[in-house]
Amino acid sequence: MKDMIWNIKENISKVIIGKEEVVHLLLASLAAGGHVLLEDMPGTGKTMLAKALAKSMDLTFERIQFTPDLLPGDVTGLSFFHQGKGEFVFKEGPVFTNILLADEINRAAPRTQSSLLECMGEKQVTADGVTRALESVFFVIATENPIETLGCYPLPEAQLDRFMMKIPMGGLTVPQERQMLDRFITEEPIEQIQPVCGPKDIENLQKSCRQIYVHADLRDYMVNLAQATRTRGAGELSGVSPRGTLALLRAAQGYALVCGRSYVVPEDIKAVALPVLCHRMIAPMEDERRKREVIRALLSEVALPTEDWSR
Repeated sequence: MKDMIWNIKENISKVIIGKEEVVHLLLASLAAGGHVLLEDMPGTGKTMLAKALAKSMDLTFERIQFTPDLLPGDVTGLSFFHQGKGEFVFKEGPVFTNILLADEINRAAPRTQSSLLECMGEKQVTADGVTRALESVFFVIATENPIETLGCYPLPEAQLDRFMMKIPMGGLTVPQERQMLDRFITEEPIEQIQPVCGPKDIENLQKSCRQIYVHADLRDYMVNLAQATRTRGAGELSGVSPRGTLALLRAAQGYALVCGRSYVVPEDIKAVALPVLCHRMIAPMEDERRKREVIRALLSEVALPTEDWSR
């Protein structure tokens, strides 16, 4: 497992520079069986990161460029009349894949965005009264630009809650940006990436994630943290849902696994708390800074137990 994770990171580092923590969180979410929303300014490498991860694994990959005129059937699939067979035939949409890149997801109308709810929550598509299962490994990486509003539709709370993590990409330092220029001046590194694992490897990774040990005191801490989000700033912020509490547990397990440990430590919970909890808190005017301030305050205020976290 450690070798596979290291190989994936090594592949991604050939293309993405200076984003070690972002890659770590992305792999933790994949291991935990969750989905990721990458958010930042245009040109910060969101789409490139998703493509680098997909090319590192021998899995099926589909990309949807979300636009205002995109229809639900363009995402999930639709039925059409096949003249040769004399009957309606269902044509699978791009969601029938292992890794789905939902590029600029907030450009699609709410009706189209909602077509992903069942896919992301239950790994299935229901169309024309028939339910069809998606792949056992199904990972959605969505991207959005947080500053542009023209022609965009904010993601509804139900859609945001389906994402295990919302991760900002962040900028580059001067040395990192210079390194990027040196690396890309004569070649395109993403074209050189070769797969280092297959579907069975990812299934085993996700099964191993469920076996990561979480001490009872740490489970109590996660519950207390989730409860605190519902009481802190009542009327100004709404707290995370129970799905958010479960996502915090799974994300902490995934983070520990990617770190190479068989048990969760408090630092794992603190590392994933912001990307897991912030987007689940509803604030007036979508004040992201306020959400982060509240979560950071709760991480320092909610009592953290001291224990030997291994079995």
